[in-house]
Amino acid sequence: MKKYIIPILSSVMLLGVTACKKSFLSETPMSSYTPVTLTDSLGIEASLIGLYNHVSTIYTYSGRQGWVSVWQVGTDVANATANQEGIEIPYYNYSLLTPADAAAGYIWNRYYILVNLTNTIIDNMTIASLSQNGKNQATAEAMFFRAYAYNNLATLFGKVPLVQHALTGPKTNFVRNSLDSINNFIVSDLTFAANNLPDIEAVKTNAKGKMYERANKYMAMQLLAEVYLRMGKPDLAEQQTQAIINSGKFSLINKRYGVVSSLPGDYYSDMFHYGNQRRSQGNTEAIWVLEQENTATVVGGNTGNAQQRRVWGAAYYNIKGLSICDSLGGRSLARLRLSNWVIYNLYNNDDIRNSPYNLRRRYYYNDPTSPNFGQQVPYNGPDTLFKTCPSITKWGQFDPNDVFGYTMVKDFILMRLGETYLLQAEAQFKQGKLQDAANSINVLRQRAFGANYPAEGQVQASDITMDFILDERARELIGEENRRMTLMRTGTLVDRALKLNPNDAAKPITGLTKTNLLLPIPLSEIQLNKDAVLEQNPGY
Repeated sequence: MKKYIIPILSSVMLLGVTACKKSFLSETPMSSYTPVTLTDSLGIEASLIGLYNHVSTIYTYSGRQGWVSVWQVGTDVANATANQEGIEIPYYNYSLLTPADAAAGYIWNRYYILVNLTNTIIDNMTIASLSQNGKNQATAEAMFFRAYAYNNLATLFGKVPLVQHALTGPKTNFVRNSLDSINNFIVSDLTFAANNLPDIEAVKTNAKGKMYERANKYMAMQLLAEVYLRMGKPDLAEQQTQAIINSGKFSLINKRYGVVSSLPGDYYSDMFHYGNQRRSQGNTEAIWVLEQENTATVVGGNTGNAQQRRVWGAAYYNIKGLSICDSLGGRSLARLRLSNWVIYNLYNNDDIRNSPYNLRRRYYYNDPTSPNFGQQVPYNGPDTLFKTCPSITKWGQFDPNDVFGYTMVKDFILMRLGETYLLQAEAQFKQGKLQDAANSINVLRQRAFGANYPAEGQVQASDITMDFILDERARELIGEENRRMTLMRTGTLVDRALKLNPNDAAKPITGLTKTNLLLPIPLSEIQLNKDAVLEQNPGY
């Protein structure tokens, strides 16, 4: 495993040293493994906040602009377009997915850095000058993120090295631990986190008394439900989802609210407008929102240049007579296109998630100087694959000071109640409780079909299959969930991608086999691990 410098800001200051002292010039080289010592509440707090900053580097990574596409193309929901960036190519042309893959290497790197950051905090709890309650809460917050990292690693790579303490020196003899030991470690961390994290209404506030999105116990419970499903323990997963739903702390958004409520739209689309996404902004569905701020106004408010808008939106500005604007979601590049299955077969007409405010299918000339101003842009073969392809609106954002669309500043809704119901339905289905699963799905269907429900939208126990639940996840969570990870977790990537996204796209899926239910262990990690064998996943 690579040697990582621990990216926590330590408060080591040279105070009272004058330039005339020779000792000032004395160098004391420090290893990149020099342990960070955190003894007071300020150091612990800064380190905990650093965890959120680090997680944001995963979602806002722009060094490879196709990064967002990696997790969507080559699945059932999306295909790459002519405007692909490159890092996503092995994720639809699977024959090119090798141990040297850049995306697999980057995600391994990000999550193991997160593990080391959390271990540093947890290891220091024995000497930290906090009350026992303070230690428990800080440990719980760090354990949530450690479990989050390991759950994602286990889903993507299967067996992985289990590192339980911060590295204090070079280590080149890692081995892959059993999946059972990884899972048990995750469950232990999340159980502690759920028991010691604050209620969502008791999270910390900033200096101005404004609530911000810090870890709460329901985040741990939601993640624990997903872990139990991956472990084949649906009864325990259902206990977690029931506790969240029955807490009375959350409710589905079913009426207009917030910053755009006076503009054309609907209550489902309201949830994805910047200024509406956080619980403190009226999003009663939010369980975990990773907040981002414009770096022009808040230093460090965004760790990268998020590419979600560029990836998910259409490149409409390439059509003469169409101008970049807010109502069309700003400038996008269409690095992916929704699959034909999503566009033509997934939604009922009256499903709010299929409304023009949530899935844009038509464009109208908006340049007043165009002779076609106000008219619908006609469908034109290749244009619908790239320039005017149907696209979701969840990531649309326009900044008049950045018409080019260099970056996107929106919050990331990482957990919400809509998914809780879907996880619950999955848990109930796997226990054979088909009517209960239908009831869970129908809560979402009632919201989606509004006044037309139950005449339209209601499902019966006989409708419930794993495929139907995954269909409903796509309807509800497209553009939010990591679709690749969902299909890897459920073991359905190969069957669904080949069945629902056949080779009729500009960049068709090729070479997909069961090998790809896991990613390759990065070759660089295997080569650096010179004193033990870090086994590769079969088929790579």
